[in-house]
Amino acid sequence: MAVLNKPFNTPYNTAPFSEIKTEDYLPAFKEGIKKAKSEIDAITANTEAPTFENTIEALDYSGEELDRLSSIFFNLNSAETNDEIQKIAQDVSPLLSEFSNDITLNEDLFKRVKAVYDSKARLDLTTEQETLLDKKYKGFSRNGANLPEDKKEKLRAIDKELSQLKLKFGEHILAETNKFEMHLTDESDLSGLPEGAKEAAKQLAESKDKDGWLITLDYPSYIPFMTYADNRALREELSKAFGRKGFQNDELDNQNIVLKIAQLRFERAQLLGYKTHAHFVLEERMAETPAKVTSFLNELLEKAKPAAKDEFEELESFAKELDGIDQLQKWDSGYYSEKLKQKLFDLDDEQLKPYFKLENVINGAFTVAEKLFGLQFEEINTIDKYHDDVLTYKVTDADGELVSIFYADFFPRAGKRNGAWMTSYKPQMIKDGKNERPHISNVCNFTKPTKSKPSLLTFNEVTTLFHEFGHALHGMLANTTYPSISGTSVYWDFVELPSQVLENWCYEKEALELFATHYETGEVIPMELVEKIKASATFHEGMQTLRQLSFGLLDMSWHGIDPSNITNVKSHEVEAFGDTSLYPDVAENCMSTSFSHIFQGGYSSGYYSYKWAEVLDADAFEYFKEEGIFNKTVADKFKTFVLSQGGTDNPMTLYKKFRGQEPKPEALLRRAGLLK
Repeated sequence: MAVLNKPFNTPYNTAPFSEIKTEDYLPAFKEGIKKAKSEIDAITANTEAPTFENTIEALDYSGEELDRLSSIFFNLNSAETNDEIQKIAQDVSPLLSEFSNDITLNEDLFKRVKAVYDSKARLDLTTEQETLLDKKYKGFSRNGANLPEDKKEKLRAIDKELSQLKLKFGEHILAETNKFEMHLTDESDLSGLPEGAKEAAKQLAESKDKDGWLITLDYPSYIPFMTYADNRALREELSKAFGRKGFQNDELDNQNIVLKIAQLRFERAQLLGYKTHAHFVLEERMAETPAKVTSFLNELLEKAKPAAKDEFEELESFAKELDGIDQLQKWDSGYYSEKLKQKLFDLDDEQLKPYFKLENVINGAFTVAEKLFGLQFEEINTIDKYHDDVLTYKVTDADGELVSIFYADFFPRAGKRNGAWMTSYKPQMIKDGKNERPHISNVCNFTKPTKSKPSLLTFNEVTTLFHEFGHALHGMLANTTYPSISGTSVYWDFVELPSQVLENWCYEKEALELFATHYETGEVIPMELVEKIKASATFHEGMQTLRQLSFGLLDMSWHGIDPSNITNVKSHEVEAFGDTSLYPDVAENCMSTSFSHIFQGGYSSGYYSYKWAEVLDADAFEYFKEEGIFNKTVADKFKTFVLSQGGTDNPMTLYKKFRGQEPKPEALLRRAGLLK
């Protein structure tokens, strides 16, 4: 019996990574699906009348082994993948999609769920139980349980195809990212680059037995080059390579995949009786309707656009004055913004990086969590890791009780996708009277230590670490009965609140003094630098806001309409960007073909939620500021009503319990300096 199909005999019931062989996965999935099916059969074969316990609860606790196996496998497919794992993912995804459809299209099971749902007025349910019942019923109705047989079959086919297309989309982007290298042998081509970035490029070249320097499309390599490299032609080359991922009419092209995904999502929504994919998705969001999302985005656009135009004009005249540039291009934005920021605030990332040694920032995040929520983090080496880079921690509360196991994986490598994310290897739930604690993971791509320097983070990387750690706290502090509404299993436009609110501590003197110390001298970050960080926090906020809004509007343009008439991905995108574009379009680039958030991840019809959550987080942090950023009472309320509650109640209800009122967008506009 494969190690994956039996209880793990490991410390804290952690994943036994070192014992798993790649060839174990496929048989383990088949076995896991078989077991989960028999658990479902036991529910439908029950001769007793359907009750909340024997149907809804039993359903939520079913498939536990399969869920753990899926989380281990798909987390590794993102963080430590290879050709073999990707191949298995292609084989497994349709099996899981089919199994999930077997459940949602199981008429006997649906009859039992519906019987409980129809009698809910007579049942004495807690809020959490009522939420779970609603979720289970909608899980069926929103996935075709009320459809006639022929339409159910069509739905199955669509879901199977979508799961494979999404994987293919992601594989193409990873392959494109790994394929491109800019090999430089003339040191003058690196003019402007900070020493750390040069050293990292040299080390990368050495690791591939090349002389000179290598620049890649991985963020720790790409971002410093686009921000600091004086050579405009090379910035253009790198920027265009980044922008044409999935858009080269070759075997890694994603244009047809994008069109197909949009079309299939639309057909699926129509089949289920919704006008568009966005109508379907938003029914389960705080925003509720596409009209509400569009008006929310446009309202912010109206406030941000004048500021963005002013900022762009200022940047353009600055570049002209500095280097005689007549027309700013996309590959100029990071470079001249950084130069202008240095001029206006006398501040650059290189000045700040010595104060943000990775280990210190990690400890800083832990200290903030301790001061707010009473958590203790202890590094332990008794549990298995999937890669040597991974750090493992035991998290306990003030009484020494286990809260969570925490994995942290911070550096880029070939088998790891770009970006930063939080995920879980084991969910929290209360089962048979025992509170099962979660296993949470943060994965990022920060600059690796070099021979002469530790990993020093840019300020942007510091906020990224805090952001993902905010998600992690949402997972760690989960305290609900049922796994499917535990932790980050909340409405998608609410899930970014804990992560985005935690970023605010990175700008506060009281928090920075806890961890921002010079890696060589131990000196605490000077106050004048903290003031400059705060002053520059709203630098180009108008342009940044416009950029985020453009992504949200692009997402809605794919999913809030009938896409049948879209034949050209690029021209559709240019039109969608119409109201938000400042820079000239680059003909050979396309965003949609590498927009993983909406075509591979779970953000379709949901990209607006970053901005939506910013409104929540700005409003929430104003409350902390009023009472003190480490105020115990406010922190306890946040923990009690937001972090521990998962999806047990409507998010607006939870937010109002914490805040005492609905969030106001003015808090965000004030923070962004967009309120005149």
